[in-house]
Amino acid sequence: MNTWLPVAVIGAAVFCLFAAVFFARRALSADPGNERMQEISKAVQEGARAFIKREYLYVGAFIALMIVLISVTLRDSRGWMIALCYIFGAACSLGAGFVGLTVSTRANSRTAEAARTGPGPALRVAFSSGAVMGLTVAGLGLLGLTICYLIFEVALGFRDSANIILGFSLGASSVALFARVGGGIFTKAADVGADLVGKVEAGIPEDDPRNPAVIADNVGDNVGDVAGMGADLYESYVAAIVAPIAIAASGVVFVRVGVKGMLLPLAITAAGVICSILGALMVRTKEGGRAAQRALTWSSYAASILATASAFFLVWWLLGWKHIGLFYAVLMGVVSGIVIGLTSEYFTSDHYRPVKEIARSAETGTATTIIRGLAVGMLSTIVPIVVVAIAMGVSFWTGNQAIPNGGGIYAIGLAALGMLCTTGIVVAVDAYGPVADNAGGIAEMAEMEPEVREITDGLDSVGNTTAAIGKGFAIGSAALAALALFAAFAQATGLSKIDMINDYKFIVGLLLGVVLPFVFSALTLNAVGRAAFAVVEEVRRQFRDIPGLKDGEPGVRPDYSKCVDMTTRTAIYEMLLPGSIAIIAPLLIGRFLGIESLAGFLAGALACGFIMAIFMANSGGAWDNAKKYIEGGELGGKGTPTHAAAVVGDTVGDPFKDTSGPAMNILIKVMTVVSLIFVPLFVK
Repeated sequence: MNTWLPVAVIGAAVFCLFAAVFFARRALSADPGNERMQEISKAVQEGARAFIKREYLYVGAFIALMIVLISVTLRDSRGWMIALCYIFGAACSLGAGFVGLTVSTRANSRTAEAARTGPGPALRVAFSSGAVMGLTVAGLGLLGLTICYLIFEVALGFRDSANIILGFSLGASSVALFARVGGGIFTKAADVGADLVGKVEAGIPEDDPRNPAVIADNVGDNVGDVAGMGADLYESYVAAIVAPIAIAASGVVFVRVGVKGMLLPLAITAAGVICSILGALMVRTKEGGRAAQRALTWSSYAASILATASAFFLVWWLLGWKHIGLFYAVLMGVVSGIVIGLTSEYFTSDHYRPVKEIARSAETGTATTIIRGLAVGMLSTIVPIVVVAIAMGVSFWTGNQAIPNGGGIYAIGLAALGMLCTTGIVVAVDAYGPVADNAGGIAEMAEMEPEVREITDGLDSVGNTTAAIGKGFAIGSAALAALALFAAFAQATGLSKIDMINDYKFIVGLLLGVVLPFVFSALTLNAVGRAAFAVVEEVRRQFRDIPGLKDGEPGVRPDYSKCVDMTTRTAIYEMLLPGSIAIIAPLLIGRFLGIESLAGFLAGALACGFIMAIFMANSGGAWDNAKKYIEGGELGGKGTPTHAAAVVGDTVGDPFKDTSGPAMNILIKVMTVVSLIFVPLFVK
């Protein structure tokens, strides 16, 4: 079993990658549209390639520095092995992002053309593109991690292989941090700049071809909301697998169940991969609106139900009936993920009261719109926090019942895995939204029928809600996985108890940990603001200096490439500081303040980052859909002062939901993984 089960897991991962090829062929076999549509799509493809090439160059330099750091500082603890896993984890993440970006930038015109025949065909093309990203993330993540396990655990027989394959998780986290931050800065700078000058100042429609920032905006949808989001959930997915493996590798769990405790997370994930494929095949509808949303959300829930049933039999088969209590931890993860998803849907969908109230508050101006959106985001944190707390408590109790005095933390790791074992379908549902958004832009720029834009806008609005659901899954699993990794850190350092009364170090670390998410958010928000200012100034300059551009005279075209290049350079430069802080901060605190301060630092960052991530993601999604609710004809529709106020609210919410918020869950996990890998630096 120690050998053939990992081989079977690799088979499931390879099958998942073949399924991704199937969905890619289905998306790309659709009609790409007329010459003008293909021209616009090609411009988006070229802009996305230019960004990803420059981003990967800087990420590659950072990876090289990390390899040197790992190899030098951990030379007495198999640092070269961890560095090898680090390279592999980073390469798989970069590969998944590249594949997803390549397909999504080609599916946009095909989705717009399919919308001519109705929302069903358009959803089919857009979702097939998203499924490529989702299944590639799941397939490469599981494949790479299992190969590392086979090499170091089975082939070479290292008992501490779990610590070695943490390098794979760190590689995934490093890429995700920069991809999410860099892509988020790009997409929101272009989006904010295009909206402020186009819709607010110039009074022209969204995605109007006269707007010089419109291609940059469409490029941003792909590099931020497809490649960046894919790297984000890839990292969460890998961490959710690694956490229970690391805990099971030593201590009571290993004594009681042996290597089977390390194999169980891989087996559950393999089952989740197959269930994700089945869920993706269930997505079909002939209508848009709520029918499309039901088709997408229910496919996710169906995959989760199938994965839960599979987990029950896997726990029974691998560990026996006396350890069946561990299944309830997986169940709690699945249930809490669904509840968090439903909560995100309630607070961000324009079918429910919170978004409608934000839209109505826009009738009294920008200030009330922003106040209402902030309040909605704050209130939306209550249910996810309570649900995750309950999931942790129940998982810990059932885990200790199954494996006394040690199974509780292992069970919390399994709960995180239960929430994300169907990452393939979660990412697929999330990644389809940017393709629908791009299709709407192409429909506008190519002057297609108004009905086409109406269909793509409807799919885009659904995409905002499904994206919020995906963020909810990622954030909830981040908290559970980070807690499990934190327990592994305490286990590795021998830190079993904290004296908070007589030792100030933990409190010092706690305060530093709480403040870091605020610093990180401020840096990323400022980065978006600076990049957006540059875009606004460039759009204003082109409107001013190119005769006839603003009036739409025939034959007059803006310089789209100038905005794309400017936003790319700014986003890449701005991502370096916040990304580096996440790696450097735990190393400095652990080295100079000790493990007690580092433990407090990780705990503070976990609690604060979790809440901030939910707040920002849901506020941003609610503002966005309130704007779309008005643009759909409610409360006066487009061109009214109400619409202008909603646009400003959406502008504030854009970096909340697509830059700073999603980066929080990466931040809390990457710092925990760094702390766990570099334990030899902190413990003499």
